[in-house]
Formats: sequence, structure tokens, C-alpha cells
Amino acid sequence: LPGPPFTHQQMPSKMVYYGQTSCEQDTERYLDIVKYVFSYYKKEVPLIINTMGWVKGEGLLLLIDLVRLLSPSHIVQMDVCDWKAMPPLTPEHVHFSAGLHTKGKQQSKCKQLGVGSMESWKYPEEEDMSAPPHKLLYVHPEFPRAGVAGEARVHSGILHDMSILGYLGHLQSPDIGAVLPLHSLVPYQVPFNAVALRVIHTDVAPSNIMYAVNASWVGLCCIPEEVQCQTEGPVLLTQTPICDCLGFGIVRGVDMEKKLYHILTPVPPVNLRLVNCLLLGNIAIPNCVLVGQQGIEGEIPYVTSDYNYSI
Repeated sequence: LPGPPFTHQQMPSKMVYYGQTSCEQDTERYLDIVKYVFSYYKKEVPLIINTMGWVKGEGLLLLIDLVRLLSPSHIVQMDVCDWKAMPPLTPEHVHFSAGLHTKGKQQSKCKQLGVGSMESWKYPEEEDMSAPPHKLLYVHPEFPRAGVAGEARVHSGILHDMSILGYLGHLQSPDIGAVLPLHSLVPYQVPFNAVALRVIHTDVAPSNIMYAVNASWVGLCCIPEEVQCQTEGPVLLTQTPICDCLGFGIVRGVDMEKKLYHILTPVPPVNLRLVNCLLLGNIAIPNCVLVGQQGIEGEIPYVTSDYNYSI
């Protein structure tokens, strides 16, 4: 756990590619993904769930959904100094509060009439408690500005880019030597009809799909259905699947004549054999990968500064 994530990356035992850095656009799919991943959790070992920092408005309601869904034994809630917007996530609060997609249990008549304080309140015996109540560990910092969101978004963007660069570092030779630019590495050639394709975060016309995929970051995924295609053209999915992600890659070129994707990825061949789906999300390749390539003279491919900002 200690240290920046990009310094000690590990292959997860179960992973789904959500395709965005925030789940605001599609919270239902986010919860479905959490359910899918959590269903593979074997309860032989402790599980630490690292929740998001989105705890205002719908983020708090989504957090209540997650607590209800995952039934943790303990919740560690770190308060922010001089900020009372977020209520303590006591078992009572989670039990009775409505989430974003789940409803809270109705309180009994005596509670609605205000009989008894929250401290002395116990669950009525007729209430169905599907899981034992969790233990709340409430941490209140004493120093000012603790947890204040100032440059967090900037820092998270930098750490996000570092994670991608750390992942791409596995493409380099383990021998200490010169770092090879990505355009000098040999890509895999993947036939159009061997993998299904889906853009997660927006609708793209089929005629424009190759413009979107070229020079992009993709999740290398495995859908249970066999990819079938009568033609040599790309196989386009009409819905975003919730499926295993085996790693990531860069589509560094599209050969329209030979109907091939050229993909750079550090995923080992034994896992690549299982990949039959490419998911394209709203995750950009770090600028430095495109701008800082060595050995390119003249214009840099895929990079432009000559465009109209008003469009």
C-alpha cells in the first residue's frame, strides 16, 4: 500500500475496464461492475475496499449503495476539519437512508414520532437485517485544511499519467539501456474480424469508428460470446459488455487494406489468446508519449496545434 501506485503495479486477479476516470456519467454500470468483480471475492482473506473521494450529493448516495451492496464489517470514515456536510455512516444511517439506486428501510412509527435518541435507538425486531451492522471507525483530524480538495484533481491527473507510463514501461527490455520510443517497437497484428469493438463513453458513427480507435488507449477484454463476423470489416458491439479485462494496449495504427489493427501491449501471449474484444474509453494516452518521441523529424503524428479553439 505505501508509495505511489505506479511504482508497484500488479496484475489484478479480476479486472473490468470502466473506461472513464469518474463514474458520474453511468453510475448503474459502475454498480453492475462492482457486483461483477465482488462476486469473485473468496472470503478466505480480508478485503480492503478503497472507495472514491466523491462524497457530496450523488456521490454520497452512491457510497450508501456500495456499503449496502458490499456489507463491510468495518467502515473507516475520515472527516474533514471544519466540514460537517457528510453525516457519520452509522449502521442506522446506512440502513434507513435512500441511496442513488437503492431504497432505505422504512423506520417504525415510534421512530418517526421522535421517540428516543439516535444513540439509544436499536433496530426494531421486526426489521429484517440482512447483514450484521458494521462497526464505524470515525477519524476526525485536528489540523486545519486536512482533506481540503485543492490541487487533488491536478495531482490525480499526474498520477494517472504516471500509472499509464509505468504500465507501458513493461514494453521495454529488462536490460538496462536506452529506452526505446514506442514507434520503434514491433506491434501485434490483429485481424478486424478477430475482435469485437466498442466505444464506451460516447456514440460514434460506424463510418468514424476507425478514426476514434487509431492512436488510442484500449482495454483488452474477453467476452464470453464467440466473435462471429461474415465480412472482413470490424465487428461492432451495440452495448458495452461487463467482462474481464486482461490488460491494456495502444492501437498504434490501423491497416485498412489488410484489415488489421496494430497493437502495442505488454500483456503476455498466453493471455492475449483469450482477448476477443477491444474497449475504447475516455482515457487518453499521456501527451508526453506523443510529443516526446525521439527520432521524429518534422510534424509529429497525431499532434496538432493548428486548430480553431472555438469549434
